Amino acid sequence: MEVLHSTTPVLERQLLLQLGDRIKCLRKAKGLTTVEMARRVGVSRTTLTSVEAGDPTPSIGTYLRVMSALGVAGDLAMLVSDTFQPAPPNSASANTRRASPQVQVLVRAAPDRHQAQDLQSLALHEEAVRLLRSNPELVDRVRATLAKWLADGPSRSDSLWKEWENIIAHHKWRKVLGRTKRAQELRQASPLPTLLPDDVRQGVIAQVKALKKGIILGDVAEAQSDE
Repeated sequence: MEVLHSTTPVLERQLLLQLGDRIKCLRKAKGLTTVEMARRVGVSRTTLTSVEAGDPTPSIGTYLRVMSALGVAGDLAMLVSDTFQPAPPNSASANTRRASPQVQVLVRAAPDRHQAQDLQSLALHEEAVRLLRSNPELVDRVRATLAKWLADGPSRSDSLWKEWENIIAHHKWRKVLGRTKRAQELRQASPLPTLLPDDVRQGVIAQVKALKKGIILGDVAEAQSDE
């Protein structure tokens, strides 16, 4: 397992995905539909769906309101409590050699063996969309790639590529950054990753590979001193 002192973009995304999954499971365990839950929280059903999908777009306040309605706001409140405050200088806690608590984050292949692959695809697309937003002129390159694919002849992906034409024309990037089955299908037939420099692509692949093995978040120095 790899020990990290700070997070990576892929790890941050995975943590949000896991939080969304937990929120969705808790809602279902309480027997609440998305309509009932959205009404209770005071948000739209679309916003609630984004939260349960681990979408980074909703504000942290929205996540907190949803967690509060589910009775788990205390988990987030721990971050602002004394639990994570540094120990007073020269106190027994400050002088202890005991390692600080470690949080282990794992990507598991079961029950869906494609989970890691989809996380990688999602991360690659988020990087590509970020690149497009900062360099709008790159849209022409994406259009050219898509046009070439369509001109090559009939393909099972033709309908997806036609949908991509609309997505690109109207910059509907959020449509392909979700966790719906359609979003996954669109990513599988996507021209966006062709924009990415090789170092960015390899960086994402390496981060996903590390997650598959398991990552420990915490104080690197303390973790290494205990080995």
